[in-house]
Amino acid sequence: MTAINDADRERARFPAQAGESRGLAVESGVSSPQRRGWSSEAWGGLAAMLVALPSAIAFGVTILAPLGGTYAAQGAVAGIIGAIVLGILAPLLGGTARLVSGPCAPAAAVLAALAAERIADGASAAETLVTLGLVAFLAGLLQVAFGLVRLGRLIKYMPYPVVSGYLSGVGLVMVTSQLPKLLGVDGGLLLDALSDPVAWNQRGIAVGVATMVAMLAAPRLTRVVPGVILALAAGVVTYLALALADRSLLELAGNPLVVGPVGAGAKADVPGAQAVAALRSALVALGPEELRQVAAPALTLAVLLSIDTLKTCVVLDALTRSRHRSDRELVGQGVANIASTVLGGVPGAGQMGATLVNMTSGGTTRASGVIEGVLALVAFVALGGLVAWVPNASLAAILIVIGVRMVDWNSLTMLRSRATLLDFAVIVAVVVVAKAVSLIAASGVGVALAIMLFVREQIGGAVVRRKLDGAQISSKQIRGREQRDVLVEQGERTVVLELQGSLFFGTADQLYRALEPEIARRHYVILDLRRVQSVDVTAIHVLGQVEGALRDHGGHLLLCDLPRSLPSGRDMVRYFREVGLVTAEPRARAFDELDQALEWVENQILGEAGLGPVANEPPLELADMELLEGRKPETVAALLACIEARTVPPGSRVFSCGDGGDELFMIRRGAVRIMLPVSPEASHHLATFGRGAYFGEMAFLDHEARSADAIALVETDLYVLSRQRFDAFAAGHKRAAMALLLGIARSLAVRLRQANGEVRSLREA
Repeated sequence: MTAINDADRERARFPAQAGESRGLAVESGVSSPQRRGWSSEAWGGLAAMLVALPSAIAFGVTILAPLGGTYAAQGAVAGIIGAIVLGILAPLLGGTARLVSGPCAPAAAVLAALAAERIADGASAAETLVTLGLVAFLAGLLQVAFGLVRLGRLIKYMPYPVVSGYLSGVGLVMVTSQLPKLLGVDGGLLLDALSDPVAWNQRGIAVGVATMVAMLAAPRLTRVVPGVILALAAGVVTYLALALADRSLLELAGNPLVVGPVGAGAKADVPGAQAVAALRSALVALGPEELRQVAAPALTLAVLLSIDTLKTCVVLDALTRSRHRSDRELVGQGVANIASTVLGGVPGAGQMGATLVNMTSGGTTRASGVIEGVLALVAFVALGGLVAWVPNASLAAILIVIGVRMVDWNSLTMLRSRATLLDFAVIVAVVVVAKAVSLIAASGVGVALAIMLFVREQIGGAVVRRKLDGAQISSKQIRGREQRDVLVEQGERTVVLELQGSLFFGTADQLYRALEPEIARRHYVILDLRRVQSVDVTAIHVLGQVEGALRDHGGHLLLCDLPRSLPSGRDMVRYFREVGLVTAEPRARAFDELDQALEWVENQILGEAGLGPVANEPPLELADMELLEGRKPETVAALLACIEARTVPPGSRVFSCGDGGDELFMIRRGAVRIMLPVSPEASHHLATFGRGAYFGEMAFLDHEARSADAIALVETDLYVLSRQRFDAFAAGHKRAAMALLLGIARSLAVRLRQANGEVRSLREA
């Protein structure tokens, strides 16, 4: 269930991207028992071919339709060649199991629009064919390049509004370009066709309507036969029924209602052989000027075909719990498109509809895709003559239904919320440009809007995730009461700002406005960068301005938790050093952890108050310990008799996690760090205890095993009091023993309150 639900969510997120799945596959899936071995692959390939081949014919006819009705047969054969070549080569080279490739709607829309534009500019049909071939060939080369430079992962993450708008535009272009053909006004504009009902061909309309009805009703009638097959059969039957009343419809020559002669059987002459030869000559003579003219449409086509393929692969992965290789798939698709173009076929991509039909019919490996291509070849050789009788109105009707389903009607829900109005505006803008100008122009608008959406998202988020006053957070260094009082009193001199997201030119002003109020009232500004995703030179310049302003009045900028590897792969520590922000005094200081920065600041503040660490300090005597403050000399002397003095070398363990023991340790001189093991390789720093502090009180009170490691940072002198000796002392000094336990309890309460305050501050931020 998990994989199916993931796929449903993927299709819901990219409804327009799966245009053909809504038009062909989802409602036309073939339900059959799961078969094993080659019979399973053959059945899946056969079912996929029945879906892919009719649509390939329709797409081929559509691409060459602007050249005139006499090119319909050549377009049909080009579509079939595309289905054969892509069907065989793409699975062999791409490697995604179950994926079926063939001519697709985006390719038809882009190339048909380009053909119409070239004809409108006065180019001949032969010149237009060469241009279409060059664009398709270069698109294949670009797809190969995308895969070789590992752009496969990036193409998949095109913003949804841009993909939705573009493919909705493709669907709209398909609908508006096919409606005149459905009405029998081939070659005219939609408005001209709609405004001249006298020119409509009623018989063609009848065939088209029958085709549409059958395609829409197919899911409710049967799941065994793909809907596009039923639709095409309904169109042919309707045409033959009309031919009973008008025998002229049984003539192929000069019949505008059908595709027309394409040859029959294995002896069929492949139309367009001269165009293929012209393409090869054009490739040899391709110069800078010709390359400039075809570069933009080729890039548009390459990106669209790549997105179409990879989105199909993502859905397939979710359904089958598999994982495709994006870059290898792009190389395979690119090579297949190059081969299809050179052989006179239409370029294409991984088809959602045929792929899902292949999967539900039993296909499990790449072999099913290859079989689909081989069966398309067999069908063409054996039944090529029947293609001539396919009604043009049926092909137009099929493409209209596919085009309508490609439109992302779910995007209208974005109008309900103000938060998504801009996203909806992006979709509308791409659709309008696609229809009013061209699909190529829409691709440029889509890229520009994708950049705008990214910048908007980055600017919209706050760069400061959390701000904490120095009195709200402290280092893990355990301080004495007098030191704690000073740090709380001086807390307003320090501020900790946790930054997040991308620090770049779009958020630089927001960053400066967040830091500017702190410059005048703070002496220490600590920036926690652990959640920062990227940094550019503009943000570095802002941080340099802040550091300079702080330095002017004796303040300090401190940076901590700098990521060693950003998502971009950049080492932020190295980058900051290269640009000169993190250097020796008096520039900004960098620390590995926030705790280190806080400890440095606390030592500076305590040093100014005369309470900082002093070199070569003598060891404290027992009476000087804060825990025994105010006790009588004789009580201290009696306790001292129960205590063991111990010296621990630097780096040595006082005790380890899991050790038994019930001693309480009081630090006369030095420092001890408490580390909590979280894995065999890693530990978490809990606290650092310095001169006058104590540790080990948990095992001293409950007699349980040690819960952490205690490690001497420097040579450390300790007083060690075991619970057994303390109990002996308590027998004769009950009040003193009770006072010592109360002192431990008070210290624990202070530490717990301090921890609660930090947790509250983090929760409220």
